[in-house]
Amino acid sequence: MSDNNKSLLNDAGILNLEDASVVIVYTEWNDTIVNELVAGCEKSLAQYKVSNTSKIVVPGAFELPYACKQYWENTKGTPKQPGAIIAFGCVIRGETPHFDYVCKAVTEGILQLNLQLPVPVIFGILTVDNEQQAKDRLGGVHGHKGEEAAITALKMIALQRDLERGV
Repeated sequence: MSDNNKSLLNDAGILNLEDASVVIVYTEWNDTIVNELVAGCEKSLAQYKVSNTSKIVVPGAFELPYACKQYWENTKGTPKQPGAIIAFGCVIRGETPHFDYVCKAVTEGILQLNLQLPVPVIFGILTVDNEQQAKDRLGGVHGHKGEEAAITALKMIALQRDLERGV
């Protein structure tokens, strides 16, 4: 893992969040990589005893923002309403500009959700040039991005709770 990411794994402030609710929205596309992101995320959530999780699968990365928004809208005011949403996908550069369009759209879509929804939407989309770069982010030299996304979600839930308490 790079030295820049070590502080992210510091769990200060995310203890005692067993009642947190997290939804994981992930893609079928590049499923070998994405399923590993989800598994790492679930492992980290379980480590912090967060068991109130749901999962939704969508065809590709372009559909992630829509599914995140619809999940929020359809669970608002119910016990399934999440404290955070984690979006996972993997876009690997090909020979056409399609990569650029998808990456830009997904990034902007997740950004808009973070500005519109009252809960954080964690960006767990790998945008890589090749499959090896993706594997390097599944526990290789760049850490495990699924685990990091879970910790980020928990830190953001803790922040939201602190803000609501006026801390």
